[in-house]
This record gives sequence, C-alpha cells and structure tokens, in this order.
Amino acid sequence: MLRTVVGAIQHYDWGDTTALPRLLGVPANSLPWAEIWFGTHHVAPSHLDEKNGPLLSSVAGEMTMLVKLLACSQTLSLQTHPTVRQAQDGFAREESLGIPLTSPQRMYKDASDKPEMLIALEPFEALCGFAPLPSSIALLLSMGWEAEAEVLRTQGIAGYLAWAFEQLSAPNLAQAPQWLQNISQLHPLDPGVRIAPLLNYIVLQPGEALALPAGNLHAYLRGTALEIMKSSDNVVRAAFTTKHVDVSELLKIVDTEVLADPIARPTADGATLRYPSPSTAFSVEAVNSAHTRQLVACQQHRIIFGMFADAPSIKFLAAGDSADIPSDAGIFWVCTQN
Repeated sequence: MLRTVVGAIQHYDWGDTTALPRLLGVPANSLPWAEIWFGTHHVAPSHLDEKNGPLLSSVAGEMTMLVKLLACSQTLSLQTHPTVRQAQDGFAREESLGIPLTSPQRMYKDASDKPEMLIALEPFEALCGFAPLPSSIALLLSMGWEAEAEVLRTQGIAGYLAWAFEQLSAPNLAQAPQWLQNISQLHPLDPGVRIAPLLNYIVLQPGEALALPAGNLHAYLRGTALEIMKSSDNVVRAAFTTKHVDVSELLKIVDTEVLADPIARPTADGATLRYPSPSTAFSVEAVNSAHTRQLVACQQHRIIFGMFADAPSIKFLAAGDSADIPSDAGIFWVCTQN
C-alpha cells in the first residue's frame, strides 16, 4: 500500500521562496524552501499520512537511504563527501576531540559515506567534477588568467587547488562566463572563484542526472531537483558558504581525477529508465505510468516521487508490498533502498 510521506522542510538561506511550494501545490510562506527531507535521518525525520502522523521509522526502521527535494536560488557550498573509511576515521577523530555533533565545526556526524544522485526537475545549473585539463586551460586563457593557466599546466589539478586556496586577491572577471560572474557577485573574495572554472559547468534538462560518488567536488548553482543519497550528513566544505570550511580536510579527500562526462545517463528497460547509481546502497528508476500500472512487491523499501491525485507528492512503499499506479501519473521516480 502506498502511503504519503510528509517530509521535513529545511529553510536554508540559499533556498527558493516559491519553487518547492509551487511544485507541491502548497502555500509559500516567504521563507526560502531549500530542501525537504524524506527519510528517517534524526536531523529531520519524516512522518506518514499527515504532519503529525506516525514516524516513517515506525514502519521502515532506520532507513539507510534519504530522499530530498531541493531548490536553490543561489550557489551552494563547494563541497565533497568522504568514502566509508574516510568517514569512519573522521568520525572517530572528531569524537576523540570532543566536538559535539551539533557543533557548526563538526564535519563528520556519522561513520557513513554519502554518495548522491541528483535528478533535475527543471533546468538545473551545477558544477560537477573536474573537466579535462585542455578545456580548463583554454577557459582560463580565454578569461585572461595566464598565471592560473600556467599553474594548472605545470602543477596539475591537485597543485592548482593548493595554490588557489592560498590566493587572497580577487581575479579579473571581465571576460568570465556569466555563471562565474554570478558566483563572484555573491562571494567576491572567495578562493573558490579560481577553482570553479576547473569543474564541469552543466545545465541539466528535466530528467537528466548527476551521480556523485565519494570525493566528487561539486556545487549546485540554481534549479529544482530530486536528490537520492545514503542517509548521512557528512559534508566537507571549502568555499561559497558562511558555514564551517576546512580546506586541508577537503584537499585530503577530494578526487582530482578528470570526469570527462558528468551526466549519468539512464538505460532503457522497456518502459523503465534505470539510472546508474553511484552506490550499491540505493537504485533509482524512472517509470512511465502509461505503460506500467503496478509496482510489484520486492524485499526493499521504496520511496516514490510523482503525480498522485493530480499533485506531485512523495509516497512510501514498504518491503513486501505492491501498489497500483494511476495511469495519469506520468513519469514517476522509484528510489529503492538496496
């Protein structure tokens, strides 16, 4: 049986005041709606059926998958997430230092990795993974950044990152692309402005996705999306934020390998599109209700986003349950906890 999941709204300053209320057909309240969490994470646990209904965990237990709706109207932090081993080591280290879990300086709030997948619900701008060096060098030169291009050419990505984080002056952005100028207007003296051109700048179209394994350096810029991840809150930030940053920790765990094609393209299986997940912890499918009218029972919990009763909503389907899907539901996304 499908049950409605009532998520927990997060009002972060980078959120959009209208996008998520408009998507869900509910009144806005002038606050920035940045994320809505659908899962059992202790920071923002979900309820079933109604706002004060039973906790999702009362039926699903502690889920290892977390689903979010995200809407950003300005740049999120430049960040990455750890591997399992890095998370275990970081969590143990911060525990031994006595840093409270609620402290703003806490980076490792649990001992889990946090692989993510983002699926655009409208055109979505993002920076994701390092672009091939020739294209990055060409972009730097086109902006008149000869010194930066020389550092990248001679020291590679890792050397460039260490150098860029030490720079105190703002670069000349007169010939920079508009997306980089937008970032600089918000964070004019941030060293991340020099790093952003090394990343793949992408505008996802609805239904297109990013898969972000451990170490992937990324920043979301603008748009509305569905996010699926392991239920973790481990984030290491280095730029574009007023939150705690730790450049040395990021340099330890960031993956500086080139990511030539950051878009995670699904493969077709009949009426189902299967996205390439960055983790064995969860899988994601897009299903067309015009061709698939039933979700057959399986042994995993599922969280489903789509049109139900003429409005987008999030549903929960417990392990062992099947469900009929309305024929007019259109495309819906099935997120399965593996």
